[in-house]
Amino acid sequence: MSKVTEELIGILKARYPRGLTTSIAPPKTTPLPSEPILVYGKLKVPNNPSKGWDRVETGKNDAYSATKCGFKNNSSVAFTFVADPCDDAEFEVEWPKYDDDLYEQQQ
Repeated sequence: MSKVTEELIGILKARYPRGLTTSIAPPKTTPLPSEPILVYGKLKVPNNPSKGWDRVETGKNDAYSATKCGFKNNSSVAFTFVADPCDDAEFEVEWPKYDDDLYEQQQ
């Protein structure tokens, strides 16, 4: 997972230099830490996000592969920043919503 983490951090820094933003109201920005530590989560119950997320054990220095971490094709994966790898993690995930009104306006 160390390569995944490294690549993800690079993408986040390039795409969101001012920080990650939310699309829900009120919008908020999460600045990217100067030395980010990421933890990952996967759904407790696949296809049921209302049940929440389990933190994924990635091994010492993120040594485990994505497969060893339990990820499969099309798995939903969350990430969050922590100050210390031992800190508790809370995964704030925004799911896309279908907007009937918006669709009708475009027709």
